[in-house]
Amino acid sequence: MVGIGPCGYPIVESAEMRRGVRFWGAGERYLGSQLRNLAGRYTLLSFRVRIIYNAVATGIGQFWVTQLGGSIMGKTGRFSRRDFLAAGTGVAVATYVSARALGLEPGQPSANNKLNVAAVGVGGMGKHDIAQAARTENVVAICDVDRRFAEQTAAQYPNARVYVDFRKMLEEQKDIDAVMIATPDHTHAVITAMALKLGKHVFCQKPLTHSVSEALKIRELAAQAKTATQMGNQGQASEAARRICEYIWSGAIGKVREIHSWSNRRPDISPRGIPRPKDTPPVPDYLNWDLWLGPAPERPYHPAYHPFAWRGWWDFGTGVLGDIGCHNLSAAFKALKLQWPISVEACSTHWSAPPEITKETAPLASIVTYVFPAEGDRPEITLRWYDGGMMPPIPKELGDRNIFDGDGTLIVGDKGMLWGDRLLPESLAQEIGDPPKMLPRSPGHYEEWIAACKGGPAAGSNFVDHAAHLAAVVLMGNIAIRTQKKLFWDAEKLRFTNSEEANALLDPPYRNGWSL
Repeated sequence: MVGIGPCGYPIVESAEMRRGVRFWGAGERYLGSQLRNLAGRYTLLSFRVRIIYNAVATGIGQFWVTQLGGSIMGKTGRFSRRDFLAAGTGVAVATYVSARALGLEPGQPSANNKLNVAAVGVGGMGKHDIAQAARTENVVAICDVDRRFAEQTAAQYPNARVYVDFRKMLEEQKDIDAVMIATPDHTHAVITAMALKLGKHVFCQKPLTHSVSEALKIRELAAQAKTATQMGNQGQASEAARRICEYIWSGAIGKVREIHSWSNRRPDISPRGIPRPKDTPPVPDYLNWDLWLGPAPERPYHPAYHPFAWRGWWDFGTGVLGDIGCHNLSAAFKALKLQWPISVEACSTHWSAPPEITKETAPLASIVTYVFPAEGDRPEITLRWYDGGMMPPIPKELGDRNIFDGDGTLIVGDKGMLWGDRLLPESLAQEIGDPPKMLPRSPGHYEEWIAACKGGPAAGSNFVDHAAHLAAVVLMGNIAIRTQKKLFWDAEKLRFTNSEEANALLDPPYRNGWSL
């Protein structure tokens, strides 16, 4: 051991880690430095690390990371319990609750009527989302700040009006019943808030918001609107998500004390660990750059942000954790009724990166550790998130099989564990078989929401009972990454107790002219 690294982890020499790390391009030298600080100079004990990247950092060169080996061991502390419910952000226990519990009026519209649906952001996932609704409902409006995407999607819906500005669409077109939102993360909240205030049903892609305070505000507005809502974490509707809950509730794996969740999302999909481009190319004639920025701070247009390259930029996206966390962690949050953590900390490549990187983009690799307090007969739970090639220990029950090529979650109990909805060890799975069915099965993620719009049960990832809280907790991890501090949370005051820097990131300011 040669010293102490980020989050108090021991730094040890590792020749194996140093091998296979190659960087070139003048703009990448600091990237080599920051990644070696995480993986090249030390091994963080107890986790294997495998990073195989071939990425292009737009505008500043290329970097490759071929093969890294090593491990990581974290530490957690114990702190006093906080009552989440007192903070007014409840978590759904069951997949469905009654529509009347949310104040929905059955028959508005009636089950025999079609919804008039509008789509905001249709260049990527939004195109898919609106296609799902169009199978049974009317598409009456298409909105996108990029004229190319708007026209391409609108061509499939000849009766839909086309807009550039969502505000104009919502103000002018009175026949809209429901709005589907798939814009960059930083504009989710402002669009959602306006739609809710106008009494519209809302489907919004994950993460629900860009900041913790936005998530809490959207939850409040959704409760007031009493309309049907759903976040776009489609896996919550799956059979696997229900089996996870049922295995845990039936006691199959015993008391849960650990959750590990990971993603191998590559930097060429989510560019990160890079500084802001210095050149200022002209804005394309098909793009309204001012509307694309929305509430984000003013900056010149650059293709490093649009299209599809915005996820790793703090002003616009929420990194790999924000992108995938609401998918991976939804079932665990429901099954274990996770409320607010008492602490959150992170270690990442940002530990030694210069400010021009840390203030602009998410890290190349990170580990985020949440500690949730004991509740009733449930013990304290440590949840660890891994991205950028960082991985938890491979369970011995799986032998040499690699379970980390994609995204996944491992829930560890004192009797067994769940890898997704697969019960381990195999002997336990054979003994128990399938869990008892305790939850209704979903007709489909989009179908849940449409049924809720028509007076049916509330959707499984509605904003009030599930999505807003899940998004808020996920986004707390990004604050730990950005501050590089172990943060302690007061669930009653909804603030960190030990960092005003972190508290400022709960509610970052909007650009003039924008508000919720």
